[in-house]
Amino acid sequence: METLYLLAGILLLVLCIIDFTWTTLWIDGGAGPITNRLSSSIWRLMRLIARKNSRLLSLAGPLVLSTTLLMWIVLLWVGWTFTFAGIEQSVSPSHGSDPVSWFDRFYFAGYLIFTLGNGDFSPLEGPVQIISIIATATGMLFITFGVTYLISILSAVTMKRSLAVSIHGLGESAEEIVRSAWNGEDYHDLNLLLASFSENLGSLAAQHAAYPVLHYYHAIDNTTAMPTAITVLDETLSIIKFAVPEKHHPNQLLLKEMRSSIDQYLDTLNQSFFKPSEEIPSLPDFHSLRNEGIPILLEKDYTLAYQQLETRRKKLLGGLEADSRPWPTDLK
Repeated sequence: METLYLLAGILLLVLCIIDFTWTTLWIDGGAGPITNRLSSSIWRLMRLIARKNSRLLSLAGPLVLSTTLLMWIVLLWVGWTFTFAGIEQSVSPSHGSDPVSWFDRFYFAGYLIFTLGNGDFSPLEGPVQIISIIATATGMLFITFGVTYLISILSAVTMKRSLAVSIHGLGESAEEIVRSAWNGEDYHDLNLLLASFSENLGSLAAQHAAYPVLHYYHAIDNTTAMPTAITVLDETLSIIKFAVPEKHHPNQLLLKEMRSSIDQYLDTLNQSFFKPSEEIPSLPDFHSLRNEGIPILLEKDYTLAYQQLETRRKKLLGGLEADSRPWPTDLK
């Protein structure tokens, strides 16, 4: 029986260390296998419970993060408890000679992991003392990397919402931004903004790849919602690139870099958070833009271009649906 306890303890510790290291240290690995399944399950449950309630759904991110941390603690703690239970007479009371119970082993393992000491119990002289040091080391590493992981995520969430606010500050729909950015001659005024947005979005995409829990941080207010902001921005660039004559475009390199950054962001999300929608979003209101004096290509030209954008726009709509948000439309 002790051998089974020891094997169970080692298995739990290995699972915990692999999942923890995978999630916190492997930048390109995304979430560990246990964390990924746990996060997805919590998100689906929260969407089922919250439905269209954004305030309730906004609890999903903090819940996923706290549950993940708790899961690691439980695996580490229980794993070391079973490990010490699997080693004959591994723990003895510092005073007295009462038999060691399961609760005593649980207490001893927790004391080693979180307080750097032995408490009222001490390890058996020999290999168990080395094992106790290893247990303490895993606890120190868990606390250090866990805090770093937590701070990194909260910083990324702040950056994500700040970028969304900046994009929404230009307009709540693609048509609105296209109208407001038109200076009467061209869209060169967008150059500085495109450079800034591209850099920030590239960093955000890398953070989403490194910390998949960011996918589950749902914003209550639409102005801080990144899925809506990305959709509005990409639709704005699509209108300018495929429906406005090229001589009026912003800097071509900046335009290409911005769309590449959006591609990178969408590909990061598409791996685990959402699937492209089966529906095709409606076309922008090109007639209202033409009525505003903005030069728009012939309908046959931009219609053909938008047929080639169907897969991309399905991804955008899929991201909105995963975040329980509608496709942004022009309210003018």
